[in-house]
Amino acid sequence: MKLFSAIKKQKKIYQALIEVECMKAIEVKTFGGPEVMQVVDKESYLPSKGEVVIGAKAIGVNPVETYIRAGTYPVLPELPYTPGGNVAGVIESCGEAVGDWKKGDRVYSSAALSGAYAEQVLCKTDQIFSLPEHLSFAQGAALGVPAATAWRALFIRGRAQPGEKVLIHGASGSVGQTAIQLAKGLGMEVFGTAGSEKGMALIEKLGAKPFDHKSKDYAYNLQEAAGGTGFDLILEMLANQNLETDLTLLAPRGRVIIIGSRGRIEIDPRATMGKETEIRGVALFNATEEEIIETHQGLAGAMAEGILSPSVSRELSLEEAPFAHQLVMNDGNCGKIVLIP
Repeated sequence: MKLFSAIKKQKKIYQALIEVECMKAIEVKTFGGPEVMQVVDKESYLPSKGEVVIGAKAIGVNPVETYIRAGTYPVLPELPYTPGGNVAGVIESCGEAVGDWKKGDRVYSSAALSGAYAEQVLCKTDQIFSLPEHLSFAQGAALGVPAATAWRALFIRGRAQPGEKVLIHGASGSVGQTAIQLAKGLGMEVFGTAGSEKGMALIEKLGAKPFDHKSKDYAYNLQEAAGGTGFDLILEMLANQNLETDLTLLAPRGRVIIIGSRGRIEIDPRATMGKETEIRGVALFNATEEEIIETHQGLAGAMAEGILSPSVSRELSLEEAPFAHQLVMNDGNCGKIVLIP
C-alpha cells in the first residue's frame, strides 16, 4: 500500500508539472550586443485585476529597444528582462475589472508589463487599443510606437496646422510614412527626404514631394521647393547630422521637432533668434494620460477614415530578434520590421 501511495503521489506531481503551460520568449540577462537576446521557455502569464494576456501575432521592433538592450539608454530595466512594448494579437485571457475587453478581441499595445518579444504578452488595459479588422496584425505592430510618435510629433509637440509646409526627414521609415499620411490628412503641404530611389518612390507614392538627402544640393533644392519662405515644421529623425541645416530651412516662427538623434552636434543658438524659431524634442514616455488617449483616439479616427495604413517592410521569426536589431538600425527599411512568433 505504501508503494502504491508513493507511485500515485509521484504521478500527481508529474501531472501538475506538465499541466503548467509554457511559451517562448526572448530574454536579456546582460546588456550588450544583439547576441545577448536568447529564446527561453517561460510560464504562461495569469492576468491580475485590470490586466489582459495577449496571444502575440506580430511584435514591433523599434530602435529604442536596441539602445536599452545595449545598456546605453538613460532608463534601463532590471535584468533579466524581455524587450519590447508593441504587440498586436488577440486577447487570450482577462483578469477582473477590465471594462469591455474580452477574450478574442483584436488589439495592439502601446506598452507592456511583461515585454513584447514573446508568444504571450501581459498588459494593463490602459496599454491596449482596438485593432480594426481591415488592418493586419503586422500593421498593428506598427501603431504603438511609430504611429504614436508621428502623431505626437505633428500635433502635440509640433502644433501642425492645415496649409502649413512640413518637411519630414527620413520619411520612408515607419514613423516618417505615418507622418506623411497624417499630415496629408490634415491638409498640409508635405515634403520628405530619403537616401535611396526606393525610398523616394515610396514617399512620392504616399503623396509627398521626395528629395534625396544624400545629394550635396539637397538643402538648396528644398529651400527652392518651399518657395523661398522655408518650412513651418520639420520632423527630424537624425538631429546630430541635420539640425544645423534644419534651422536654415525654417520659416519665421517655424519649429523643428527632434524625433531621433545618434550623437552630439554644435549649433549657433543665434540661428534661432532672427526668425524666432523653436527646437522641440519628443519622447513617448513623457506623454500624459490625456495625451495618450488623444493620440490613440486620433489614430483610430485616421484608420477609420482610410488616412492611415502602416507599411511593413520585413517579417522575421522570434528567433531572428538579434538580426532584427541589426536591421532596424540600418537605412532604407521603408517600413516596419516585425517579429512573428
